[in-house]
Amino acid sequence: MTRRKGQAEFVKWFGPILDALRYLGDSGRPKEVTNRIAEKMKLSNKILDETLKSGINKFQNQVAWARQYLVWEGLLDSSKHGTWKLTEKGKNTFLTEDEARKIFLKWVDFHQKARKDKGETDIIEEQEEEAPEEFEKEKPLNLLQVLLSLSPSGFERISRELLREHGFQNVVVTGNSHDGGIDGYGTLELNPFVSFKVLFQCKRYKGSVSRAQVGDFRNAMLGRAEKGIIITTGTFTSEAIREANREGAPQIELVDGTKLVEMLEKVELGVIPKTVYEVDMNYFMKFMNA
Repeated sequence: MTRRKGQAEFVKWFGPILDALRYLGDSGRPKEVTNRIAEKMKLSNKILDETLKSGINKFQNQVAWARQYLVWEGLLDSSKHGTWKLTEKGKNTFLTEDEARKIFLKWVDFHQKARKDKGETDIIEEQEEEAPEEFEKEKPLNLLQVLLSLSPSGFERISRELLREHGFQNVVVTGNSHDGGIDGYGTLELNPFVSFKVLFQCKRYKGSVSRAQVGDFRNAMLGRAEKGIIITTGTFTSEAIREANREGAPQIELVDGTKLVEMLEKVELGVIPKTVYEVDMNYFMKFMNA
């Protein structure tokens, strides 16, 4: 049987979760939310007790997945562990099932683009059979792949936020495709007495930035700024690196995909740090034959 586009059972819980949290005073523990939904919708024991192949409770897992989508949509706050809380946007949002499905499809499309090896149907089936925590743990999103899935203007705005987080001020995205490859500019203040204007260019692709592209960017900089930055999800050729650091010419800082990921992680922009515990077998070894 072929799955129709956008068919996932847990979508029907989007609206009820928001309603339940409003009833509970805008926040509640997971069990409080599921109990309120079950009571409000008069769910049968058959629905409440059904399990998946993995052995986890189907209803609770579906509600957990619905909650995850509402977090991605900015309707629930995920910052407080173990408590589901409405955001200001969520407090004033009432979803029909059709509206919920539009949200669902938007985020499935996002994950499908970010995971090129997975189709929409594969992602939906995985989500219906696994807990959200397991899905993210086993199939973590590749940050570079997510950046590549953005629109060019979206990548420029991410770069603007990254520069701000690293101390740049008055950062502006020009959005002018006829500006000699200049995508934006900002001011970097070294101290209260010294600051200078920096131009930047964003290249959202997998390939390598060439020497000629670095040269073209420098030509566009002349007379406008003393320093430039090229930010790419790809790499730079060895000749491009030499050109960027050529003596007697305005220096250009190069940020390749690897460095870009490190910079995003350093300021925790678009990423959430997680603590992972591993079993310390040396500790347990002394108890094996006790």
